[in-house]
Amino acid sequence: MKFAIDSFACDSGKSGFGSYLLNLTANLPKNGNCFELFGSASDRYTYSSEIPFVAAKSGESINSLRFWHNFCAEGFYKKQKIDAVLYPAAARLMPRFFRTPGAAVLHDSLSMVLAKARFSHRFALRGFENVQAIIVPTQYIKNDLLRLGFDGKKIKVVRHGIDHNRFYQRPLEDESILNAKPFAIKRPYIIYPSRISGAGKKHVELIRAFEIFKKKTGAPHRLVLAGSEGEWAQVVAKAAFDSSVSSDIFVTGFFPSESFPLLLSGADACVFPSVQEGVGLPIVEAMASGVPVAAASAGALPEVCAGKAAMFDSDDLEEMAAAIEIASTDKKARQKMIAEGLVWSKKFNWQECALSTSGVLQGLLE
Repeated sequence: MKFAIDSFACDSGKSGFGSYLLNLTANLPKNGNCFELFGSASDRYTYSSEIPFVAAKSGESINSLRFWHNFCAEGFYKKQKIDAVLYPAAARLMPRFFRTPGAAVLHDSLSMVLAKARFSHRFALRGFENVQAIIVPTQYIKNDLLRLGFDGKKIKVVRHGIDHNRFYQRPLEDESILNAKPFAIKRPYIIYPSRISGAGKKHVELIRAFEIFKKKTGAPHRLVLAGSEGEWAQVVAKAAFDSSVSSDIFVTGFFPSESFPLLLSGADACVFPSVQEGVGLPIVEAMASGVPVAAASAGALPEVCAGKAAMFDSDDLEEMAAAIEIASTDKKARQKMIAEGLVWSKKFNWQECALSTSGVLQGLLE
């Protein structure tokens, strides 16, 4: 059988969609099935040197790509003798109708995708309604689809992986300054690794809870907000500047991928107050790095944490501050979270994700 993987709309490997595709293609099983990537000619060498790549003739604008997927893709699949297709960026781009069986990967709750999509939401919804299988990384996203009326039989839960060669426990106990280029960061610090993209990420609430934590404990910790700046960046920057502990708050902006694992492993705790996560993989990356986690009891985070973190209500600043205190200063609780987190994080690996995804594609033809 021959399976094709659509690399369109995956940002040439420079986004969450792209990272997913890079890791998936690097771990696809060699079990007799044939895989082929297709997409823009500029991505010919982006994702894998072992999987054949075929450039599909289409324009670069989103409208021209939608046209190609809806009116030209089937002819392309027939010419390439494709049996089934995987759409890794399905929320952005996939056909509305499917003669060649397809599996759509949905990385976030569809309710949230539709709320953000506005004008184009009808294209996304029609595609998900008609595609033969939907692959989701958490039960939380599956439950959202069930609430929207989707048939549970076509929804497959396949955990995403993390790169355990990058995220692992490092011996940094005696280092007072962490040289995570392009920054040298004074320890101890607490980290929130997330793009500053909206109110639901709860950066402002975290800053206020951090003030409470500092006032109550007098701890020397700094707060590092590590993530690229989105539309909420000015609001967060003002909150940090106006904070009573502004000198202990560091906003990094975009942080280079190659240095991020070191930055994460150097933290005393990872705090994740976002209430709009369909997955929350930075939590698992922190656990794999031996870093205790405090996280919001919202979205997919309780599922992803699985009882291995200090949970809190992101709108209750006192409760968030208490969770930060536990994760960063409570020695007994920290030891327990570190030990359990290291074990739990091993369940998130790309080999199993790729094997299960290949199985979903194979199941479309049985």
